[in-house]
Amino acid sequence: MMAAITAARAGADVFLLEPNEKVGRKLYITGKGRCNVTNNCDRDQLMAAVPRNGKFLYSSFDRFGPADAMAFFEDLGVRLKTERGNRVFPVSDKAADIVDALFFELRRQGVEVRQDRVTGLAVRDGQLAVVRSEKGGELKDCKALVLATGGASYPRTGSTGDGYRLAQSVGHTIIPIRGSLVPLESEDPCCAKLQGLSLRNVELRVKNERGKTVFREQGELLFTHFGLSGPLVLSASAHMDFARSKYAAHIDLKPALDEQKLDARLLRDFEERANQDYANALGGLVPRSMVSVLVERTGIPADTKVHDIRREQRRKLLETLKDFAVPLSGPRPVEEAVVTSGGVAVGEVDPRTMESKKARGLFIAGELLDVDGYTGGFNLQIAWSTGHAAGLAAAERANNI
Repeated sequence: MMAAITAARAGADVFLLEPNEKVGRKLYITGKGRCNVTNNCDRDQLMAAVPRNGKFLYSSFDRFGPADAMAFFEDLGVRLKTERGNRVFPVSDKAADIVDALFFELRRQGVEVRQDRVTGLAVRDGQLAVVRSEKGGELKDCKALVLATGGASYPRTGSTGDGYRLAQSVGHTIIPIRGSLVPLESEDPCCAKLQGLSLRNVELRVKNERGKTVFREQGELLFTHFGLSGPLVLSASAHMDFARSKYAAHIDLKPALDEQKLDARLLRDFEERANQDYANALGGLVPRSMVSVLVERTGIPADTKVHDIRREQRRKLLETLKDFAVPLSGPRPVEEAVVTSGGVAVGEVDPRTMESKKARGLFIAGELLDVDGYTGGFNLQIAWSTGHAAGLAAAERANNI
């Protein structure tokens, strides 16, 4: 939609092929239905939030960055607000407002939306020559084509991986895709026992098999039947490559207390509950659903009287509270990821125009490219920036042919 609007504003005659009945289905589910439009940061912060091939985006970010994206939507009548972590949302907290703004601007700019999908491409002498669609056959009026089909995550929204196949058919290299910003699996039975438990204000550290910390942040996470999910876990997944290393999650359940202060807290709690069973005394430290797992982890019998707990046992409890470890076996399937990592090799695309180096007249934008960012509005900004660059360049080509 950004590419189509930009091309139409630049004077091109534009039509948009959309296989769904409505445009923008994936936008409806972003930001938990609120649509995290972008991140209100400068270009350097933006670049730092793109771990894969961020330098490729330098030009498109420079020409259409977060401030430009915010101005774009506010000019369309969508009031925005900036929240924690510089995340930008509509004041209404409704993703539908972003979709509606884009749709009505498409109409204002005269963009024809056709319910159709591209099924094949052909190249002659290094130039895009044939575009075939499901319903329209051979699209003879197509002078430039922007591929902006999304990746392979959330296929029910239309991101079925078509774009990878089309790009590959004209000679592009596809870097193997995998999920990024994705829940993580664990074979530790504690996850199933704690299924549904959400922990807030905890610290998550992820270490690789060499013991190096690859991610460390405070926030919220969720135990599931398959492992771990929640905002912290999704963010952590962008820093992990299970093909190269094994990982373990280390959860600090009491990050606000150092060991000395936590030990003092335990002593105080134990003095107040001296005649209670150990399991009952834990209720003031962790959620009730976590008590049995904590009893198991510490190895202290549940019916041990608190006044009988030895110093070394209390130390074991402290260590467990400060480092609740969960081995990780891998990410969930790419279909469950927020974004797709991998895709069209960026060395085969002009970073200024998003034009293919394999087929002149073909432009590639968004999640199809081998770039992805952290959670916080950065991936939508990639979409706006690359879509804008592709739309401008595609219009210039179409107008000059």
